[in-house]
Amino acid sequence: MIRVLVVDDEELVRSGLRMILEAAGDMAVVGEARAGDEAVSAAARLRPDVVLMDVRMPGTDGLTAGARLMAGPRAPKLIMLTTFDLDEYVHEALRVGAVGFLLKDTPPRDLAAAVRTVAAGHAMLSPTVTKRVISSFADRTPSRAEAARGRLATLTAREEDVIRAVARGLSNAEIGRELKLTEATVKAHVSRVLAKLGLANRVQAAILVHDADLG
Repeated sequence: MIRVLVVDDEELVRSGLRMILEAAGDMAVVGEARAGDEAVSAAARLRPDVVLMDVRMPGTDGLTAGARLMAGPRAPKLIMLTTFDLDEYVHEALRVGAVGFLLKDTPPRDLAAAVRTVAAGHAMLSPTVTKRVISSFADRTPSRAEAARGRLATLTAREEDVIRAVARGLSNAEIGRELKLTEATVKAHVSRVLAKLGLANRVQAAILVHDADLG
C-alpha cells in the first residue's frame, strides 16, 4: 500500500482527496493536516510515502513546508496541489524538491495515477510539460552553464547518457530500450546519478542538463 499524507486547510478538500485515493485500492491515507507546520510534524510521525500538499494555506504555506519536508531525513515524495495554474508556483515547487504539481480539479483517475507514479520514484510531468517548465527557467548564464557542466563532468559516459535521456522525459523502460539496458539497470543508474549530483528527483536532473545546454 502507498501511504499518503493529505495537507489542505479545507476539510471538504481533504475528505474528497481521501475518498479518491482510498477508492483506488492500493493507497491508504495515513493522516491529514490543515497547515504547513502540522504537515511537517505529521510527516515526521507517520512517515508517508507521498505527501499531497496545498500550495496556499494560512500560516506556513505549502511551499515553505515542502522545503522543510525535503530537507529532512527520509523525505517523502511531494506533490503540490493548487487551484491556480501559475508558473511561479510550479517553478518554486520544483525548486524545493516536489516531483509533481496538480490542479485540484484533476480527474480522480489521473490523481491516483500521479500518486502511483511518484511513489515509484518517477516525476509525474509528461515530456511536453517537462520541456515547457524547464525552458521557462531560462536563466542559462555562462557561469550557470559552466557550473552545471562541471557537475555533470563527474558522471561516467553511461551515466551521462542516462541523465540526458531523463532530461528528455523518458521513462526507465524507454531509456532501457534506447540504450539496450535492462529496466533494473537503468533504475540503478538513475538512483546513482541523483545521489552523485545531490539531486532530489528526475525533474531537477532535467533542469541541470538544461542549464548545461546539453538537453
